[in-house]
Amino acid sequence: MTEQPSSKGAWPDLPPGPYGTPSPDLARRLAEAPMEPATMPSGDRIPMIVRYADVRGLLASPAGSRNLREPGLPRMVSGRALDDDPAALNNQDPPEHTRYRRIMHGAFTPRQAERWRPRVAAIAGELLDAAGEEFDLAADFALLLPARVICELLGVPMDRFDQVRGWTDMFLSTSDTSAEARAEGYAAFMAYAAELIAQHRAEPGDDLIDLLIAARDEGDRLSEAELTSMVSTLILAGYETTAMMIIRGTFRLLCHPGQYAELVAHPELVEPAVEEILRHEGPGAPGMLRRITENVEISGGGIPAGTVVLPNLSAANHDPSVFADPMRFDVRRFARDVPSSHLTFGHGPHFCIGANLARMELQEAFRALVTRVPGLRAREDLAAVRWNDDAFAYRPWRLLVRAG
Repeated sequence: MTEQPSSKGAWPDLPPGPYGTPSPDLARRLAEAPMEPATMPSGDRIPMIVRYADVRGLLASPAGSRNLREPGLPRMVSGRALDDDPAALNNQDPPEHTRYRRIMHGAFTPRQAERWRPRVAAIAGELLDAAGEEFDLAADFALLLPARVICELLGVPMDRFDQVRGWTDMFLSTSDTSAEARAEGYAAFMAYAAELIAQHRAEPGDDLIDLLIAARDEGDRLSEAELTSMVSTLILAGYETTAMMIIRGTFRLLCHPGQYAELVAHPELVEPAVEEILRHEGPGAPGMLRRITENVEISGGGIPAGTVVLPNLSAANHDPSVFADPMRFDVRRFARDVPSSHLTFGHGPHFCIGANLARMELQEAFRALVTRVPGLRAREDLAAVRWNDDAFAYRPWRLLVRAG
């Protein structure tokens, strides 16, 4: 008998199924109610868009604005410190957003991600070698790896690692830190981000932060506020979401030991397997709200200008009109000819700028697991694993495993 994970806080109106699988109500919404309203944490009822073509179209449409700072508009309340930062990239519209992306593009190319692959692989190997025969994959690997990686890529000295890790842990959605302590911690964290930028200006190197400082487009450069916001976003978002995907991806593979064994036997399947993990398990949040600025028609009907909607990326990733048998987890799915890509990193102008870096890090995390821990198995009944109750980064609290 399986245990139903807690649905507390698992908005919007789609509490997850057993083992953290997609909501059993998703199939009905996809077939019959593609824009049925959902309840926000604020109590607002807004249309939730679930079909792949509709979600993809809205993400690409210039009518889908991320400017939600006008009084009276519904807000996506996640508890993240950067949600209301107007300098944050994901809160901007063109032309500011276009300018910001154009300046930063060169720092996040596939070529740059490949530069860092050997170091990420080395860190993943070090952590697994130190973990021993029995360990908590969440605490001893998944949470440590992205923290170590982002600190090294940004040139955070190791004597500050524990402090930065403490700040990021404080800002996690699962933290029980008081709002006052979070506010104080956030102020200290932003001050450190500014300090780090100043240090790299004084002593330039070739870290990611140096690429951001040097980034320019026809003489235009990021302002100090934009730089500080980008550095803090990379540390916070890169840490929590990547850790969540490692934990959820490993949990899913442990639920399907035959597929884990297939990756052990064929490690060349790691890259398509990561795409399936991203599709099936991601993204961390249902999506980001959009304010529609002009009348739009989608399959579910018309959306009047001024409406705030939630394009649900996870729902789109499980649309049977796009992905055959979408509830089935299949590490070979993307090794075959799949005509459409998942939307975990978004689509259109707000496609995740760090997608190349995130993909590479996930690939090296799972490559390290299947090559260094080929006999990985769970130490407890997977049906009894406790999950957090955060719909933005829904994952097991811990994942106790043994190496063989």
